[in-house]
Amino acid sequence: MNSTVNKRAPTTATQRLKQDYLRIKKDPVPYICAEPLPSNILEWHYVVRGPEKTPYEGGYYHGKLIFPREFPFKPPSIYMITPNGRFKCNTRLCLSITDFHPDTWNPAWSVSTILTGLLSFMVEKGPTLGSIETSDYTKRQLSAQSLTFNLKDKVFCELFPDAVDEIKQKQKAQEELSSRPQPLPLPDVVPDGDPHHGNYGIPALNGGHAPLGPAIPAPGIQQANRNHGLLGGALANLFVIVGFAAFAYTVKYVLRSIAQE
Repeated sequence: MNSTVNKRAPTTATQRLKQDYLRIKKDPVPYICAEPLPSNILEWHYVVRGPEKTPYEGGYYHGKLIFPREFPFKPPSIYMITPNGRFKCNTRLCLSITDFHPDTWNPAWSVSTILTGLLSFMVEKGPTLGSIETSDYTKRQLSAQSLTFNLKDKVFCELFPDAVDEIKQKQKAQEELSSRPQPLPLPDVVPDGDPHHGNYGIPALNGGHAPLGPAIPAPGIQQANRNHGLLGGALANLFVIVGFAAFAYTVKYVLRSIAQE
């Protein structure tokens, strides 16, 4: 009988945790949900949904809180279970709201306060015991992998059915998106005389008609026209020089004939 009583949470801890549970249901913590184990109110599990504009966006991070029998006069232990790139997994985290710092613990702090502090520290980059350093790219990869990882966790699936449904819907949407055929790129060269294309192979507007205004020749045609103009100018200059020489020769011949007479 005595052993059974020792396994039960003290009345003070039980009453306080029940109050915190009602409070967190009435006023949820942003990005976080939490549930106690049905068999042990001293063990709570939580899920952090990765906030927007952070490397954790889209991820689901499962962890647990272990409350001492002396709660709320002593702080809990905090663990992260899902790989996240910020904290070690299944390792006690050293935060000011955990049992690593009983001297800074405030009995007035609730479960909501603890979870809010955890999220605040998670999105920061300050080092502490139990934290790790990884790149944002690694965190984003772990965020995507967290969906499949959590579905393999029995406790996660039992305590957080709504999160399980969200994850499955996300996975289904990703599968549908990846299975869609990719559109073929438009050809760069369009045969001449295509009524549905304007200059440079760009599709024409206004029902397939070419755009209004003067047509812009293609770069190759522009270069050919430029070369043709240069050649024509050179030939014109040559004709002028030859004509002038012939005229001078004729004048000289006439003057010579007059002198002989």
